[in-house]
Amino acid sequence: MRDSPSSPYRYVSDDEDSARWLGFPFRQGDIVISTRSKSGTTWMQMICAVLVLGTPELPRPLADLSPWLDMLTVPRDEVYAMLEAQQHRRFIKTHTPLDGIPLDPRATYVVVARHPLDMAVSLYHQVNNINRERLRELTGASEPSEPTNERLPVREWLLEWTRSEEDPREAMDSLPGVMWHLSDAWARRDQPTIVLVHYDDLSADLDGEMRRLADRLGVAVSDEVWPDLVRAATFEQMKGKAGYLLPNRNGVFKDINAFFRKGRSGSGRELLSDAELAAYRARTAEMAPPDLLAWLHRD
Repeated sequence: MRDSPSSPYRYVSDDEDSARWLGFPFRQGDIVISTRSKSGTTWMQMICAVLVLGTPELPRPLADLSPWLDMLTVPRDEVYAMLEAQQHRRFIKTHTPLDGIPLDPRATYVVVARHPLDMAVSLYHQVNNINRERLRELTGASEPSEPTNERLPVREWLLEWTRSEEDPREAMDSLPGVMWHLSDAWARRDQPTIVLVHYDDLSADLDGEMRRLADRLGVAVSDEVWPDLVRAATFEQMKGKAGYLLPNRNGVFKDINAFFRKGRSGSGRELLSDAELAAYRARTAEMAPPDLLAWLHRD
């Protein structure tokens, strides 16, 4: 929903409300990390943390250093106060597409993309790890009107996900929602305050991607400490510190160690046949421009 033609679109779910961004007092140098779920959000938060702070050892839990502004589990005023008190350069998490956030010229917006099939498989497993009763308690959401049926096996669920016809602005983690988020960012990629990062590039060349991001953010890091920063942002190191890094301040996850599952690419494509992959490609070709799809799919 949009209050006026010039205002950001309002994305609302049981857990999030992008209207919490309206009136946010930006500072010079703010970094906004805008991703779809399970697309490298926590990874990018960690990368920004070590670059901004210049140390591999975080002084506080990552969720405190980089709050999730639109998540309803913490009151808006509390999040604002936390960010107001920060003395370091701020880096803020959101799952809202860029058309739902105030685009302030003082800020840099980092959008991380992941192959949608890999993102979906990771999302499938994460949903099983969420304590829904605790989440409803924190957000005030109502109980489901009907009992939730047992979920499909992952392959059958993924096939249904690829065929989804949901409104991309109502179901942001659906395939249409993922492609909407990325297409909007792709259309803005030439703007100096917008940075696109691909999950596979982080996996293949973390050092190089961190250097590229540091350059875009204007962050200078000494050669002496650089290897330690890169090491701290590897999947293996982050998985070993899951309790300190994942967004679980209010006990939403059942098992903190299940948050960092595998972190690899290709798991979604491995589940589908050639014909099913072709059908997926045909669907995405209707949702996004060819140059974005070539960059996104990499195969």
